[in-house]
Amino acid sequence: MRMQKRKFDSRHYLIIFIGVCLLFIGVSVFAGGVLSPIKNLAMNVLAPMQKGINSFGNGVFSWNEEKKTTKELKDENVILKEKLDAQKLQNKVLKQDQVELERLEKLLKLKSKYKKYNSVGARVISKGSGNWFDIFVIDKGSKDGMKVNMNVISEGGLVGIVYEVDKNYSKVRSIINDTSMVSAMFLKTNDKCIVKGSLDTMDNGYLEVVYIDKSAKVKKGDELVTSYISSKFVEGITIGTVYDVENDSTKLTKTAKVKPSVDFKHLKEVLVITDLKNSVSIDDTMKE
Repeated sequence: MRMQKRKFDSRHYLIIFIGVCLLFIGVSVFAGGVLSPIKNLAMNVLAPMQKGINSFGNGVFSWNEEKKTTKELKDENVILKEKLDAQKLQNKVLKQDQVELERLEKLLKLKSKYKKYNSVGARVISKGSGNWFDIFVIDKGSKDGMKVNMNVISEGGLVGIVYEVDKNYSKVRSIINDTSMVSAMFLKTNDKCIVKGSLDTMDNGYLEVVYIDKSAKVKKGDELVTSYISSKFVEGITIGTVYDVENDSTKLTKTAKVKPSVDFKHLKEVLVITDLKNSVSIDDTMKE
């Protein structure tokens, strides 16, 4: 008959394990001195191995921590960059708002300067293709009370005149336009003259002033304003400052060069004087 194989269950393994442990304990207690050389040999052999294992383990741990730290730093850098970009955008918006506020404050001062005239603010919404604002469109129309021949001013003084009105917008012709001729006078002497619009002369920084009486005591630095005899422009709006005067070719009158007070390359907001000039002078029926 075949011998049946003994079956080992967990109790057998437990008894064997306890027996081995007791054996090692006994050897350690009663034969510790005898085994010391063997222990020392084992320690000498195993210590370097343990050191290497520890170094490897520490290296792996350090690499893992460094990798983890690097990822955290990258994630943190992304968050900080997003915050920085948002802050830059916010600063840019605040700067734009500050610039606009300064412009509006200047318009408010301008409104105060010409407080004897009623006026309303408007924003420039389009212009021609050139560098100069000789023709442009504002965001106020007939529904806002705009009418043809209303004067337009901005920081510095006279800009131009409304020449076409729609329901939601109006078109403005500035005093630098080639077709513009403004009846003006010198503030100190009250001598009359005509300011001729010209984009060509504006490219050189000035507008030409003609028909100045030859005896007029006009000099560099004198302020030029709209004349009281103008048929379309209200009186006393600053046009610019004289920087050159000379006799014309006929020597019967003088001509001058005037630098406009308005920056006609950077118009954004304007004031429209809603008071119309009603009186018409015989000498000014052909002029504005």
